[in-house]
Amino acid sequence: MPSEAVVHVVDDDVAVRQSLSFLLASDGLPVRLHESASAFLDSVPAPPAGCIVTDVRMPGIDGIEFLRRLKARGFAVPVIVMTGHADVPLAVEAMKEGAVDFVEKPFDDDLFLAAIRSALAKQVHSAEQNAQRSEIKARIEALSEREAQVLEGLVAGKANKVIADDLGISPRTVEIYRANVMTKMQARSLSALVRMALLAGAPNG
Repeated sequence: MPSEAVVHVVDDDVAVRQSLSFLLASDGLPVRLHESASAFLDSVPAPPAGCIVTDVRMPGIDGIEFLRRLKARGFAVPVIVMTGHADVPLAVEAMKEGAVDFVEKPFDDDLFLAAIRSALAKQVHSAEQNAQRSEIKARIEALSEREAQVLEGLVAGKANKVIADDLGISPRTVEIYRANVMTKMQARSLSALVRMALLAGAPNG
């Protein structure tokens, strides 16, 4: 978990905020408290490192609308939603809106902390994947136009001869371009090259 990762607790109930703050701090997790979704959105202008814990039922902006606004801002931060026993349909709706998990109140402390750590791990993985995607995109942009065309053909599963026919060049020339692509992309195998190209083309988050 990165040192700057913070668990943001967003809940209108001061008792809930305080109890969660104590629980999370006792487990060595940095905590920041917000009394409402509006307070969070006003005070956190950029996607934070860490995760968010919020209640599905809050006055003003409720948990579902909060998730929608986070998504609209491009905040790809893991969100765990707290629900009452009667709120399972709302919890399912929250998952559809992008929540990574939900916990039913009253919840077991160990299960809650496990959910938090899982959410933090997901964000670390997402950040690492985004960094890897950016690096791969830079390698692709460094390819010549012809190398990029050969890469496109390889990713489409075409044989060297088919790529040669498509581009109007000899299969031997395709082999040379293919070797150049493998070197520039730092790919040890064709499967690795395809995975890189697919990752570069995948949406962020």
